Amino acid sequence: MNWSAIGAAGLGLAVMLGAFGAHGLRGRLDAYSMGVYEKAVFYHFIHALGLLLVPLLARTGALAPAAAAWVAALLAAGVLIFSGSLYALALTGVRALGAITPLGGLSFIAAWLLLAVALARAR
Repeated sequence: MNWSAIGAAGLGLAVMLGAFGAHGLRGRLDAYSMGVYEKAVFYHFIHALGLLLVPLLARTGALAPAAAAWVAALLAAGVLIFSGSLYALALTGVRALGAITPLGGLSFIAAWLLLAVALARAR
């Protein structure tokens, strides 16, 4: 899988969703929902940057390709689950959607810890 391309596309999507929130949703969402939406965009953006970076670490030999694939998959899953559930929560107001958000957070945590361990072992 081309994780760099997915990361780049994810970054473009984060910018589009951020602009949509700033221009299309301002005044339509209450302060709580707008904060949730902005948090979704922030985490989406940061972790899409990670998706762009991890394959580069593998290409330089700093990270094993198998570890890079796991880290990238966990980052992508985190964006989909964490940010996706927050986008849905902000737009629909269905608070039950927030119950799955921590699963995305766990995916982010697992990705970064796996990256740390894999980088430590590589050196």
